[in-house]
Amino acid sequence: MLEFQIAEGIRLTDVIDVALVAVALWAALSWLRRARARIALAGVAIAGAAFLVARQLELQMTVWILQGFFAVLVLVLVVVFQEDLRRLFDQIAVWGLRRKPAPAPPDAVDALVGTVRQLLSQGFGALFVIPGREPLDRHVAGGIPLGGLLSEPLLLSLFDPHSPGHDGAVSIEGDRVTRFAMHLPLSSDHDQLGSGGTRHAAALGLAERADALCIVVSEERRSVSVARDGQLRVLAGPELLAREIRRFMMERGPKRVERRSRGREVLQRWPEALLATGASAGLWLLLVPGSTVGEFQRSIPVVIENLPPGYAIESVEPTEVDVVFEGRRRDLYLAGQQAKLEVHVDALLVQLGRRSFDVGPEDVQHPEGLTPLRVNPTRIKLNVVQSNAESSRPPSRRG
Repeated sequence: MLEFQIAEGIRLTDVIDVALVAVALWAALSWLRRARARIALAGVAIAGAAFLVARQLELQMTVWILQGFFAVLVLVLVVVFQEDLRRLFDQIAVWGLRRKPAPAPPDAVDALVGTVRQLLSQGFGALFVIPGREPLDRHVAGGIPLGGLLSEPLLLSLFDPHSPGHDGAVSIEGDRVTRFAMHLPLSSDHDQLGSGGTRHAAALGLAERADALCIVVSEERRSVSVARDGQLRVLAGPELLAREIRRFMMERGPKRVERRSRGREVLQRWPEALLATGASAGLWLLLVPGSTVGEFQRSIPVVIENLPPGYAIESVEPTEVDVVFEGRRRDLYLAGQQAKLEVHVDALLVQLGRRSFDVGPEDVQHPEGLTPLRVNPTRIKLNVVQSNAESSRPPSRRG
C-alpha cells in the first residue's frame, strides 16, 4: 500500500481520516441543532460535566451513581431521540442511494396552481403533499393508491366535499397523483399553528418529520400555506405557489445546486465547522498516535516517605530520576497531567545512619497501563539533620 507523507509522522491517509470525522461531527452538530429534543440533550451534557467534576474531586459515591446512569444512557437516548434518529438514518440511506424526487413538468405545476385557485374561490379545503428525497411510508397512514395523471378536474373531484376522501391528503409525484385520502402525523407546535386547523397541523407534522413540501388550502380563512423543513408559512396569494414548488424541486434535484447549497451552509455555520475540525484533530491525536505502544522516558520527582521523627531533610540528590516506561503514549500523557508519576524512597533506616538508598522499577508509582522498565540513576542520597539533640546518636543494636 502506498503511503504519502505530508509531514513527519503524518500521512495523507491521516489527513483524510481527520477530514471524514470532521464532516461526520459537523453533520452531527447540525442534526442536534435541528433535533426537537435539544433540552433533553442539554440535560445529558450537564450530567456528563457533573461526572467529570466529581471524578476530578474524587467524589466516589457521586461518580458511582453517575456511572450507573451512563450505563443506561444509550437506551435513554434511543427513547428520547427515536424519531430524530430514524430520520437521520433515512437521510443517510437517501444520500447513499442518491434518491431524487420525480421532476414536475410545467403543465403539472400550472394544473396544481389552477386547482388551488379554484378551491379558494369555491371555499373548499385541501392538503397536497409533494415528497422530497426521504420516504414517507412510515409517516403516513391509510390512503388509496391512484396513479392518475395530474389535472385540475381530477384534483377538484378528490377534494369535493361529497368525496369520501376529501378530508385526507393527496400525494403528487411528478405529473402523477399517486395516492389520496392519506392521514398525516399532527404537529404539536402551537406557536406556529396559531388558529390553523387540522390540515395545518397535519402539514406541519409531516414537514417536521420529512423533507416533503405540504400545501394547505384553508376553507375558513381562504388562504394557502406551505409547510417545509419544520416551518409553516402563509403565502400572500396562489400566484406565489408556483415559485415555491419550482424552488422546492430545484433544491431537491440537481447535484450542482445541492453542492452550492451545502457550501453556503458550511460558510454560514463556520463556528460549528471549526469546532468539528478541532474535535476531530484532537481525537486523532488521542486515538492514533496516542495508541502507539513503545518505550518512553520521563523525568519524575523523588518523594521521601517514612522519615523518622527528629530528622529533617536538607537535600535530596537527585530530586528527579529518569524512568523508562512501556505503554501507550496517551496513558503516559494522562499520567503526567494527573501528576501520578513518582519514585518513592522509604527513609525509615535513616535512624540507623543510612543515607543512601537504591531505587528500581518497583519503587515507581504509576497508573495502570504503564510499566516501568529502568530507572537512572539507581541510587538516591539524602542529607539529613537531627532536630532533637537527644536523638543525635543512632540507637544501639543488641544481639
